[in-house]
Amino acid sequence: MTSLNQEILDELIQLRKHIHANPELSEKEAETAKLIKSYLEKCSPSELITDVGGHGVIAIFDSGIEGISILFRADTDALPIQETNDFDYQSKVKGVSHKCGHDGHTCSLLGFAKMLSKQPPKKGKVILLFQPAEEEGKGAKTVLDDEKFKSITPDYVFAFHNLPGYQLNEVVIKNGSFTSAVKSIIIKFNGKTSHAAEPENGINPALPIAEILRECDALSNNQPEREDFTLITPIHINMGEIAYGISAGYGELRLTIRTWNEQQMKELSSKLIDLIKTTSEKYNIDLDYSWTHEFSANENDNNAVKIITASAKKLSLHITERDYPFKWGEDFGLFTQKFKGAMFGIGSGEKCPALHNPDYDFPDEILPNAIQLFHQISLSLAQ
Repeated sequence: MTSLNQEILDELIQLRKHIHANPELSEKEAETAKLIKSYLEKCSPSELITDVGGHGVIAIFDSGIEGISILFRADTDALPIQETNDFDYQSKVKGVSHKCGHDGHTCSLLGFAKMLSKQPPKKGKVILLFQPAEEEGKGAKTVLDDEKFKSITPDYVFAFHNLPGYQLNEVVIKNGSFTSAVKSIIIKFNGKTSHAAEPENGINPALPIAEILRECDALSNNQPEREDFTLITPIHINMGEIAYGISAGYGELRLTIRTWNEQQMKELSSKLIDLIKTTSEKYNIDLDYSWTHEFSANENDNNAVKIITASAKKLSLHITERDYPFKWGEDFGLFTQKFKGAMFGIGSGEKCPALHNPDYDFPDEILPNAIQLFHQISLSLAQ
């Protein structure tokens, strides 16, 4: 199997640091996409497609011989978090930084493109997708809905996520759900303002907000070892103004809900909507709701997990099978709902800061194995 020499790895590390220093938020990844396109052009793919689902980029390496089509995905967006690291490639953008490792995911896939330029697939196609807007749960859908993607029908899809808390380069697998189904709800309470001395003349949202919070707590178990794991987390509450002579008439409640699979999510969403309706009737207050930041569960195909496992063993990587899914959401889930495939993890160090923390940084030590594992998966399927 072709391997990357140190010169190319050093080039990728410098590229990763450049992306880290110049982060872009979801749906604003224009410069990152230009950089990706420029690098891919030097890898001579059979086809290069840009502006997919926004600032997405696709590179296709086509053998010209009938065979399996395999899609590998990396995400490219950053987070609205102020970085606290003080190394020389720290974020230059105030309040924006790569705190989920998408800079490393991107460069892993670019390294894989470099390998494919030296050792193209012998049959079938390898498709590399650089997906925008993962953090907001929008990118997968906009890519899948884009006409430029309609002709792409992969037989398998794969992606990895770096995992703090695991040994460096440890490969983490799981059959079934790898990450949870997640979505958020915005509930608006349209009551009636009145004088604080005469609350009976108005409709204050305080009690209905409190009732919904209490019932949501009863619906949650937050026990990830349970198959019926359910978590409803209050994210934001806003009610009235800081004016002591006024009884509030408007309120807003935002919640995030999590389950292990799509069926459980459907059932929990239905219960939450029923709760909103009964609360509205009980307190005679108009309630509006809308869903946002929706992430489908990553439903790993058993055969895809076997392929990852066999590939990791061939590279002599340590493998850990996880007992239950991760509680966070990942936009790649929508791909695994539509195509056979799997997401896996690569450990980024037991003492590595947690994802979405202001001091997190993707460890470059995992780049070589991430790249070679992608390549080995493609070789395994192309046989």
